[in-house]
Amino acid sequence: MTTSNGNNPGGPLDPQPFLAESPAQPDSSSTGPSAEPIGSSAAQTAAAVPVHPDAKLPEDLRITWSWPHFLVFLLFAFVSFIVTQLGLAVYLASQASHRRLSTEELQQLLISKPQVAIGANLLLFGLIFLFLYVTIAVLHNLPFWRSLGWRKLVPTESAPANPWLYFFAGSGLAICVALVSSKIQTPEHMPIQDLFKNRTGAILLMSMAVLVAPLVEETVFRGYLYPLFAKSFGTFTGIGLTGLLFGLMHGWQLGWTSGLVLMLIVVGVVFTYVRARTGTVFASFLMHLGYNSMIALSTIIATRGFTHFPIKP
Repeated sequence: MTTSNGNNPGGPLDPQPFLAESPAQPDSSSTGPSAEPIGSSAAQTAAAVPVHPDAKLPEDLRITWSWPHFLVFLLFAFVSFIVTQLGLAVYLASQASHRRLSTEELQQLLISKPQVAIGANLLLFGLIFLFLYVTIAVLHNLPFWRSLGWRKLVPTESAPANPWLYFFAGSGLAICVALVSSKIQTPEHMPIQDLFKNRTGAILLMSMAVLVAPLVEETVFRGYLYPLFAKSFGTFTGIGLTGLLFGLMHGWQLGWTSGLVLMLIVVGVVFTYVRARTGTVFASFLMHLGYNSMIALSTIIATRGFTHFPIKP
C-alpha cells in the first residue's frame, strides 16, 4: 500500500526546510586551489548535504509531535474527562433539592436533561482541541489544520478526488454495518440508549454526531494519532492501531458488546485506510460524515421525525 503525498511547495511541512543549504559550486573557469578536483563525483557532493530523517517520509507523516507529547496528551485528556464528569455530577446533585438521590434517580434526571450530558461532551472536545492548538500551532508556530493532516483532495493513481464518492462510501458502510449488527445479540440496555428516550436527547445526539463528531474524531484519530503510529511502526500497523483505539473509545456507549465494538474497530480501520491512501484527513472526514449522516437519517425515519420514543439505536 502506498501513501499519497500532498503538494505544498515551500509549506511548513515541505522537505526543503529540513535540507541544509547546498554548498556553493566553484566556477568552472577557476584554476586555483579552490577548483573542484578532476574526477570528483556528484554522489560525493550530495553526500556532504545533510538531510533531515523526516524528509524521507511522505508529507502527511512529517509531524512535529512525538511520544512524550502523546503521553502528555493522554494525561491532559484523562484529567479533562474527570473534570467534565465531576462538573456534570455536581450539576445533577444541585438539582436534587438537597436530598440524596439513588443511582436510578440520578440516571432518570440525566435522561430528562440530555443537554447537560451533550454539553459536557462538547466541553471535553473543546479542551482537547485547545491542547492541540496550543502545543502545535502556538508553540511551534505552524498552521493548525494542515499540520494535523487537513489537506485538499488531490487525484492520484490510487485515490480519486471526488468528495461525494467518499461521502456516499461512508453512507454505504453505515448500511453494511447496520445489516451485520442486526445479527449481533445485544444487551437489553446500552448507555447510548438513554439519549434516545426523548425528542430533545435524540435531536441533540444526532446533531452532535453529524456536526461535531466527524470533525473532532477525525482530527484526533486520523490527524494526530495515525501519523505518530505510522511514523513509528509503519503504515499497516498505524492503520490497525488507530482503528483499534477508535472502536474501543466507543465501547462504553455500546455496553462493551464485543460484536458491536468489533464492528466499530473495522469502521475505524476503513476510515484510517482511506486517510492513509489519500494522504489527507479530509477524505476520512467525508466518509465519517456520510456514515453518521446515514445513521441520523435512519433515526429520523425510525422515530417518524423524532416523534415516537423510546427507540433502540
